[in-house]
Parts: sequence; structure tokens; C-alpha cells
Amino acid sequence: MKEATSDLNLTVVVVIIVAMLSLFFFSVIWPKIHGNFSDNTKCSEAICPKPGTTPQDGLAECYYRDSKGVAHDITCTWKG
Repeated sequence: MKEATSDLNLTVVVVIIVAMLSLFFFSVIWPKIHGNFSDNTKCSEAICPKPGTTPQDGLAECYYRDSKGVAHDITCTWKG
């Protein structure tokens, strides 16, 4: 019976660790990854450089239009 209790305790510890790692991933790491994907997509569709601006230090002021046609300013890596 002691062996079964030990296995149950180990299972509970593993489940708690997996839950904590999942919580950390989805609350800290995933939003950063998702934001980076979103920014890269917007920069690939952006018009660079924005008229009247020049790229500096590898960055360019750009703009993109959303699905409603509204223009939004964004800073993207200048790809020349």
C-alpha cells in the first residue's frame, strides 16, 4: 500500500509542475511570440518608408492598412 501512495504523490507532483509550466508559457511566453508574429505580418504588408521619412539605424517608419482601410503607423526593420 505504501508503494501505491508513493506513486500517487509523484503523480500529483508531476501534474502540478506541468500545470505551473503551462500557466507560465501561456501567460508570459505565448503573448510575446504571438505579438512578434503579428508585428512581422504587419511589417510584411506595410508600405515602407512612410512618405516624408527616411530609414535610420536599420528602422523605418511605415504604415499599413487594416481590413477596414484605416492606416496605422508602425516601425519596421528596413530591408532596403
